Amino acid sequence: MSFYRAARAVTDASGDGPVDWLAVAEAAKAVTARGDLDLTDAERTGYADDVKAARDRVRSVGGVDFDLPDTVEVQHRHHWIDANIGTFRRVLDQLDTGQSVIPGIARSLNTGSMAFSIAFLANNVLGQYDPLLLSQSDDHRLYFVHPNIERVADQLDVDRDRFRRWIAFHEVTHAAEFGAAPWLSDHLESLIERTLADLSSARFNRADFQEIDTTMTAVEGYAELLMDRTFDDEYADLRRKLDQRRQNAGPISMLFRRLLGLGRKRRQYERGKTFFEGVAAARDLKTAALVWERPENLPTDDELDNPTMWLRRVA
Repeated sequence: MSFYRAARAVTDASGDGPVDWLAVAEAAKAVTARGDLDLTDAERTGYADDVKAARDRVRSVGGVDFDLPDTVEVQHRHHWIDANIGTFRRVLDQLDTGQSVIPGIARSLNTGSMAFSIAFLANNVLGQYDPLLLSQSDDHRLYFVHPNIERVADQLDVDRDRFRRWIAFHEVTHAAEFGAAPWLSDHLESLIERTLADLSSARFNRADFQEIDTTMTAVEGYAELLMDRTFDDEYADLRRKLDQRRQNAGPISMLFRRLLGLGRKRRQYERGKTFFEGVAAARDLKTAALVWERPENLPTDDELDNPTMWLRRVA
């Protein structure tokens, strides 16, 4: 790692936009160890088998009809940075600053904050289902960050192969959601574009933010429920140890998690899972999957805390 190279990239940030994305990539990589990606034949086969097993189990147990993304990649951390820079850029480039030329100091500050945020994520993301929001591509993607999976499995003192399989099941459930709901990507893109347009005009539309939050709570909650119902091994120890790891994170890590909204993501998991558990307990998994038939079936904020209300309206 080279903090000097990162600082040099940030201070030399150029262009007319608020962020120099080439400098973001260079700085993020400079402060992030790439990690080992020398997979054994068994590891390579293991990833492929885990993804296929997750697909088959989710199809049969969850009753969700979907296909895996065309692109499934096992990455090191620099691969993940390259794959996600485009997403960050697509989102933030839509935020109109109202200035044709951004002062150099402001650009460097923006570039530095983005670089260190992306570097933090690159060191912590285990797996990712990427629907490539706001892009022109229909090629959704599935990523596994191998060095992070191995490091965290060792930190938690759990079997690497079993931990990798658990991560695969979680990410494949996201593929199932977007595969079962072709409208979901467009729905999220529309909400994001509308929200960014409001922010560009110095407006804050609480309803749009609320709708994004409820949609993502449904996405994360259903994935948690489906993963728990389909994973073909015990998982309580994995979840407990991973939760303990999050709670015992150091102060710098906790600060970054707050700034990046990762604490909110955990609450989305918990609230969404509680909602879908209520639906499945009252009816079954097939009824829970009705949420993906059309946008109108998404739970409202009130319904997330009252599954019976959602069942009366939808089922």
